[in-house]
Amino acid sequence: MRRMARAVCGLIVLAMMLTGAAQAQQRWTEAEANAWYARQPWPVGADFLPSTAINELEMWQAETFDPTTLDRELGWAEGVGMNTMRVFLHNLVWEQDPKGFTERMNTFLTIAARHHIRPVFVLFDSCWDPYPKLGPQHPPIPGVHNSGWVQAPGAEMLSDAAQYPRLEKYVKGVVGAFAKDDRVLAWDVWNEPDNTNEGSYNAHEPKNKVALVLALLPQVFAWAREEHPTQPLTSGVWHGDWSALEKMPPMARVQIEQSDVISFHNYGWPEDFEAHVKLLEQFHRPLIATEYMARGAGSTFDTVLPVAKKYHVGAINWGLVAGKSQTYLPWDSWQRPYVLQQPPIWFHDVFYADGRPYREREAEILRELTGRGK
Repeated sequence: MRRMARAVCGLIVLAMMLTGAAQAQQRWTEAEANAWYARQPWPVGADFLPSTAINELEMWQAETFDPTTLDRELGWAEGVGMNTMRVFLHNLVWEQDPKGFTERMNTFLTIAARHHIRPVFVLFDSCWDPYPKLGPQHPPIPGVHNSGWVQAPGAEMLSDAAQYPRLEKYVKGVVGAFAKDDRVLAWDVWNEPDNTNEGSYNAHEPKNKVALVLALLPQVFAWAREEHPTQPLTSGVWHGDWSALEKMPPMARVQIEQSDVISFHNYGWPEDFEAHVKLLEQFHRPLIATEYMARGAGSTFDTVLPVAKKYHVGAINWGLVAGKSQTYLPWDSWQRPYVLQQPPIWFHDVFYADGRPYREREAEILRELTGRGK
């Protein structure tokens, strides 16, 4: 009888654990997502890296964490009406010193809150250098766009499933620390997960990278949900046919099916931006463009931001202050660095390093559309 009782108790505990796991991994309903969005001001901001950092590692490592620059540059963002920043984290910095990293995140959130800015934190990223290393980062490559940005996780960890428990600890540690913190707007669990970096690092990528990330991405969503965040989870679709779920690339289908709110990237002309917004409206969830604004590609504040406001789509442009990332240079600088002459117009970024807007009219448009100028 005792053995049977223990077995029954064991089954009950197992059932409770499975029920708890299922509850932890429950995606928000459409009604919940839309109710959350209705409580938010229109999200407008930038993908933020301080001008003194070349990548996420340099932003967050203790030796180069720079609260003074953060405070100054977020103040400039506040001045043009921005109320959010999309900010990339990195698993290696957390692993090195979880307590210190969490404290630096808290410092960042304190500074951001002082400027009425609530960030979207990005957990993982498939873009640029697949071999991140802690410690001093190399200086910018002259004339090259985003020459020091690194992936998270790197190729070596991504290719070794035995390392995934380390990634799980990172996700749960970071999300768990701020899961109930109203200073955080949302969690972007993976940036452009199936990006294989054609034209830059493609030759150094794992041959099966997309398959590896496709299998891992749902787990990352589940790990984050197990911490019961009060903020929504998302991962932005960025390429392919969005006319119907079944026509989307496999990764995009996972992103759409797992996200509480739908995020996307679009660097096209305003007509293209609007067309993609209309396609994504089929999912009946809030929409946030977590990357847009590439002047040389036709995506500008002047033309795209009014479209975003018309459809109440959140708008987060790439880049705030021109600095070590050099994202004011165009993507094609990887093929032909702008060393001898600068491009005719800035590609990304809003401010010079001294706080002057690149174009005063852009600053006026931001203030007008966000109500900052009233």
